[in-house]
Amino acid sequence: MPLVDIPGSKSLTARALFLAAAADGVTTLRRPLRSDDTEGFAEGLVRLGYRVGRTPDAWQVDGRPQGPAVREADVYCRDGATTARFLPTLVAAGHGTYRFDASPQMRRRPLLPLTRALRDLGVDLRHEEAEGHHPLTVEAAGVEGGDVTLDAGQSSQYLTALLLLGPLTRTGLRVTVTDLVSAPYVEITLAMMRAFGVEVGREGDTYVVPPGGYRATTYAIEPDASTASYFFAAAAVTPGAEVTVPGLGEGALQGDLGFVDVLRRMGAQVTVGADRTTVRGTGELRGLTVNMRDVSDTMPTLAAIAPYASGPVRIEDVANTRVKECDRLEACASNLRRLGVDVATGPDWIEIRPGAAPEGAEITTYGDHRIVMSFAVTGLRTPGISFDDPGCVRKTFPGFHEVFAELRKDIVG
Repeated sequence: MPLVDIPGSKSLTARALFLAAAADGVTTLRRPLRSDDTEGFAEGLVRLGYRVGRTPDAWQVDGRPQGPAVREADVYCRDGATTARFLPTLVAAGHGTYRFDASPQMRRRPLLPLTRALRDLGVDLRHEEAEGHHPLTVEAAGVEGGDVTLDAGQSSQYLTALLLLGPLTRTGLRVTVTDLVSAPYVEITLAMMRAFGVEVGREGDTYVVPPGGYRATTYAIEPDASTASYFFAAAAVTPGAEVTVPGLGEGALQGDLGFVDVLRRMGAQVTVGADRTTVRGTGELRGLTVNMRDVSDTMPTLAAIAPYASGPVRIEDVANTRVKECDRLEACASNLRRLGVDVATGPDWIEIRPGAAPEGAEITTYGDHRIVMSFAVTGLRTPGISFDDPGCVRKTFPGFHEVFAELRKDIVG
C-alpha cells in the first residue's frame, strides 16, 4: 500500500509566515512547504527587514509586531496570490513606503475588493497601473481599525488578509462579508490565529477581531490537502489501487480534504483515520452532480478523472475558478475536448460526459500547476499525455513528477 508523503500546505505555510512575522517573539514553523510560492513569501519578508532562518525541516521567523524593519522596500511577489495579497496588508500596520509588483500572471488576478477595504480603513494605497491590480504602493502609517465591509465572492484570501491584520490595528476590526467563496479556508485562518493567541468572534456575517497582537509559537504545517487530491484521485481511478496520505486525518484544518467525500460518492472506498486518510479504487466510478464552491481548488482534479465515470459528472458553483492562475474552468474544458471528451460549460459549471476512451494529447497548462497535476492523473488511464509546461508545478510541489512516477509504478506497474 503506497504511503505518499505530501509536502506541507501552501495555505497554512503562507498564513503561518504572516502570523510569525506579526507575532511578538521567535516562531518556529515545522515542515513548511518549500516551493516557488512560499519561498517568494519568505523572500518578501526578508526584503521588508524580517529575519527568516531556513533549514530543510524548519523555518524560524523573528516577529516584529510594530511592522517591517525597513522604512522603504520593493517586493516582487512572483506568481503567489497569498504573497501578493497578504504582504501589502501586513505592511499597512507598519510605517514606511512599500512597493509591490508581481508576475504577468499575478498582475492579471484581481485585488480590488481587498485594496478597497484597506482604503476604507484609511490605508494610503495606490495601484500604479491598472486599478485593482499589481503593481501597487502602500504608504503605511499604521491602521486605526474599525468597521469595514468586504466582498469575498472572488476569493476568501481577501477576508483572510483582513482577519490577519485585525490584531495589528489599534482598536481591532469588525469585518462584514457580503459574499464568501471557499469558506473552509477562512476556518483555517481562524484556527491558526487561535494558535497564535487570538480568538476571533462572529456575529452573523461580521467577524470581530480584537486588537492586542499575536504570541510567537511553534507551529507544525499539515500536508497540503489540495495536493493530496491528485494522489487520492489516482487511487480512485485505478481498480484495486490504494493510497494513504499520513498527516491528514479527522482533525485536519483544510477543507480540501473533503474531496475524498466526492470520491466516496463516486464509488471509491475511503477511510479517514485520526492522522491519515486512505482511498482505494473499487473499479467503480459513478457520475454525479456536485457543488464544489467550498473545495474549488480540487475542481480540476475531479474534471480530470470524470471521463472514466460511468455517467456524466457535473461540477457546479465554481465561478471563482475562472480567476485563479488561469481560467481553470475553461482550461479543463478545452483540454478534455483535446482528448476527445464531450464537455459543456456555463458561467459557474462544467459537465463532463463520458463516451469513447480519451486519446493522448499535449495538455495546454496555461502556466497553472493544478492543470498539470490534475491531468497527470488522467495519464494513468490514457497513454500519450504530455504537457507544454510541466515545470510550472514548482509553484507548490517542485518534486511532483518524481513522486507521481513512483506512485504510477506502485499502482499501475
